[in-house]
Amino acid sequence: MSNLQQTLSIIKPDAVERNLDKEIKGMFKSKGFLILKEKKIQLEKSEAEKFYKVHETKPFYNDLCAYLSSGPIIVMILEKENAIIANRELMGSTNPKDAKEGTIRKKYGISIDKNSVHGSDSIDNAKIEIDFFFKD
Repeated sequence: MSNLQQTLSIIKPDAVERNLDKEIKGMFKSKGFLILKEKKIQLEKSEAEKFYKVHETKPFYNDLCAYLSSGPIIVMILEKENAIIANRELMGSTNPKDAKEGTIRKKYGISIDKNSVHGSDSIDNAKIEIDFFFKD
């Protein structure tokens, strides 16, 4: 039985600023992900606050929203078997120092905040996050 899933991926401002989007997309493609849709956008802080609403009680919420809206980002819908787990594995730990060799965050992440990529953490959140950026 197939478990084809879609997940949202964001190439964050630090990686876009360093022109890493081609390399990061290449890493996704080399792991068998299809990029179904993508667009480059700049979020307002209010939009970032809506996107990260799930974290609004956490101490890092304000900095996270300020950061995500600090420059252009590339949002993508990725598709693959078990895409959510596969994407989380490819991204690596939130803190690049703890991320495994060969992961996006190990290779490109600067810090726990500027960790180059975001990926949905569950099937439910993937749907919410994809709708957030790609609702027609």
